[in-house]
Amino acid sequence: MKRKERRWLLLASGAILGVVLVMMEKLVLADVAPTTTIINLSINILYAIFLGMVQGLTEFLPISSTAHLKVVPVALGWGDPGVTITAVIQLGSIGAVVWYFWHDITNITIGMVKAIRNKDYKSQDFRLGLGIGLGTLPIVICGLLLKVLVPDLDNSAFRTTTTIAIASIVMALLLGWAEYQGKRVRDFNRLDSYDGFLIGLAQSLALIPGVSRSGSTITAGLFIGLQRETAARFSFLLGIPAITLAGLVELVGVVKTGVQTDELLILLVGTVSSAFWSYLAIAWLIRYLQKQSTWVFVWYRLIFGIVLLGAIVLGKISN
Repeated sequence: MKRKERRWLLLASGAILGVVLVMMEKLVLADVAPTTTIINLSINILYAIFLGMVQGLTEFLPISSTAHLKVVPVALGWGDPGVTITAVIQLGSIGAVVWYFWHDITNITIGMVKAIRNKDYKSQDFRLGLGIGLGTLPIVICGLLLKVLVPDLDNSAFRTTTTIAIASIVMALLLGWAEYQGKRVRDFNRLDSYDGFLIGLAQSLALIPGVSRSGSTITAGLFIGLQRETAARFSFLLGIPAITLAGLVELVGVVKTGVQTDELLILLVGTVSSAFWSYLAIAWLIRYLQKQSTWVFVWYRLIFGIVLLGAIVLGKISN
């Protein structure tokens, strides 16, 4: 990203954050009713911008966007926005990662087509593409099973605040272990399809709120000897099919319910906000991991989980 682009993004992000913070008091005073459904007129545009900001800033950082999208609104007294709105606004994050990694995506796609045409199945692009495909299967299969076995997902044990807190603590310990013992010797050019499948297995754990899709995949990448930046980069590429499928499925469901124009506008605003903040988060994390470790996220997740458990025990936040 060029210096002028960085300045523009920082200024714009500061402006949006300022507007949101100024209006937060008004939102609270408006007594926005808690909701666990996608359609509720009390969810206004400012609320959608805020949810998009939370989603965008936490989707690609290894701290769990799902956990923050549930806990932050609940802590502010607005209620759980639910699985559907969470999945739909994630499409903004997909737009951001596609934009940021467009060069990699086109190279892998073109390389795969050439490799298949020439029957060059040892091609690096072919192995990467195959790895992304194989790595997507576990979360798709597990997600479908979860839909079938747990029909009322919003009100299931998977969505409790206690589950989020415990998952955050466990994943903090795993990430810390991976950071401590990982050799970090393999770069992006040394990835293969088997790596994609292994990291994909870890990605399926992200169906549990609090685990974090990027957190589980980066952790797995460190365990198998990937460099920090490589683990994050592949994590982002691997997430494109899974998050896109989840978002599109929920979006189709929303459209089939016959929602009104203003309600679709709310979803659109949240998605755009998510895209903007996601791009900033991706750009920052890639550069950060080039020189820094993941310990800041280990400690954040650990403190987040402990504070959350404490709030539950003291009755400060609903489970």
